[in-house]
Amino acid sequence: MDERPDVLGRARQAHRAQDWVAAAAHFDAVATELLTADDLAAHADAVWWLGRVDDNLRLEAAACEAFLADARPADAAWAAVRIGLFLLGRGDEPQGLGWIGKAARLLDGVPECHAHGFLLLLTRLEPTLQAGRPAEAVEVARRVRELGHRIGRPDLVALGLNGEGRALVKAGHVVDGLALLDEAMVAVLDGRLTPFASGSLYCHTIATCHEVADLRRMARWVDLTERWLAGFPAAALFGGLCAVHRAQLHLVRGEWAEAERTASAVADALDATRVDYAAEAWYVVAEARRLRGDPSAADAYDEAHARGRDPQPGRALLRLPSDPAGAVAAVRAAVAAAGADPLRRAPLCAALVEIAIAAGHLDDAVRAATEIEATASTYATSGLQAMAATARGAVLLAQDRAADALPVLRDACLRWREFHAPHDAAGTCVLLSRAYRALGDDVSADAETAQAKATYARLGAHQPPDGLTPRECEVLALVAAGRSNREIGEALFISDRTVARHVTNIFHKIGVTSRTQAVRYALDRGLTATG
Repeated sequence: MDERPDVLGRARQAHRAQDWVAAAAHFDAVATELLTADDLAAHADAVWWLGRVDDNLRLEAAACEAFLADARPADAAWAAVRIGLFLLGRGDEPQGLGWIGKAARLLDGVPECHAHGFLLLLTRLEPTLQAGRPAEAVEVARRVRELGHRIGRPDLVALGLNGEGRALVKAGHVVDGLALLDEAMVAVLDGRLTPFASGSLYCHTIATCHEVADLRRMARWVDLTERWLAGFPAAALFGGLCAVHRAQLHLVRGEWAEAERTASAVADALDATRVDYAAEAWYVVAEARRLRGDPSAADAYDEAHARGRDPQPGRALLRLPSDPAGAVAAVRAAVAAAGADPLRRAPLCAALVEIAIAAGHLDDAVRAATEIEATASTYATSGLQAMAATARGAVLLAQDRAADALPVLRDACLRWREFHAPHDAAGTCVLLSRAYRALGDDVSADAETAQAKATYARLGAHQPPDGLTPRECEVLALVAAGRSNREIGEALFISDRTVARHVTNIFHKIGVTSRTQAVRYALDRGLTATG
C-alpha cells in the first residue's frame, strides 16, 4: 500500500498546526517532485523555522516556479519576496535584490495582494528609515496599513502601524511612536497574525526600545517574546534574535558572564540568517569581556566589525587605559561616521565625554554632553536622560564646579538604579565621591567610594587601582618618574591647574598626603612612565 498520501496529509496537518518539526520531517519523507506548489511553500516555511536556511531557499525557489506553472503569479511573487528577504538578512545583497526585483516584475498587473505590501516594506519603508527620512517613511507605512485594510490582511495592518511608529520615534515623537508600536502588538498578543509577522513585530519593537534606551519597555517585550516563542516546538531564527536582545539586557544589568554565554550561543548560527544580529551578538560578547578586563575583547570587537557592526564606542573604551589620545581620535571619528542620526550618535557621545575628560580634552566633552542633553530632551526616555545627566555631571566636575555637579550626579545615579544598571550607577558613585570630596564632605565621599567598590567587586568589573581613571594613572606614573606639575602638563598637553587637580584626586583616592608616598604607591603597583 502506498503510504505517501498519509505522509503528505500528516505534513500538511502539522504545518497548519505550526508544528514545524513534524511538518518538516513528514515533508522530507516525500520526494520533492511529488509536492504541489502549496506543499513546496509549506515545506520551505517549516524548514525555515528550524533554521535550515539553504533548504528553505531551495524549496522557496521551487515553489516560485511551481506557482508560475500553475498560473498563480501572486503566490510566486510572495515566494520571491521571501527569498529576497532571507538573502538580504544573511548579507547577500546582490541576490536578495535580484529576487526582490523578480517579485516586483511578477506582480506587474496583478491585483493588490499581501506581496505588494511586503514589497513596500522592503523597498520603501526600511530604506527611508535607514536613510533618516522619517516623514517619507510615515507615508509609506500608512500606505501599507491602508492596503492591509483593503485586502483584509491584519499582518500588513500591524506592520504598517509598527513602521509608522518607528518613523515617528525617529522623528522625535517618541510618545506617539511608541503608542503605535504598542497598538500593533495588540494583534500579536491576540493571536491574529501569522507567526512570521508576529516575530517580525516583536523584533522591530524591541530593537526600537533599545535604540531609544527605553530599557523598562524593552525588558517587558523581551519577556513577552520569550513567552511567545515557548509556544512553538522550534523557532530557530526568532529565538536567536530574541537571545541577542536578552543578552543586551544582561549587559546593562551587570550580568556579564550570562550576557556573553547568551550571545555566544547564537552568534555563529545567525551568520546564515541575520548577519546584523550576528554582529550585534559579537559586540555584546566584546563588551562583556571588556568590562571584566578580558583582553580577548579585542578579538570579539573584530568579529563584530567583520560583520558590519561599528565596534565603537567599545573599542575606544578598551583602548583608553593604554592610549588616551588614540581613544579620543577613534571615538571622534565614530561620531563623525554616525552622521546626523541623534540616536545613533548618543551612545558614542556618552563615551566621548568619558574618554575626552580622561584624556584632558574638555572642550570635546562639553560639546558631546551638550548634544546628549539635546537628544534626551527630544526623545525623553529614561535611559537617555540618565546618560545625559551623567555626562553633564562629569563635565561640571571636570570644570571644578562640584556644587553644580552634585545634584545632577545624584539624579543620574538614581535613574541608573531605577532600571537596574549597577555598573553605570557605580560609575556615577565614583563621580559623586569626587564632588563630595571637592566640597570638603569626606564622609559622604568615602560612602560613595565604598558603594562603588562593592558594586565593582560583585560584578567582577575590571577597574584601575583604587578607582583611578586612565588619565590619573598617567599622571601618577609621571609623578613617580619625578616630574613636576609643569613637566607633567607639557608631557600630557594639559594645564598646570588640571595637573594639580588630578594630583589632588589621586592623593584622596590612594590615601596619601605627599608625593613621596604617592611614588612608593606607584612603584609598588608597577605604575611607571614608559617614555
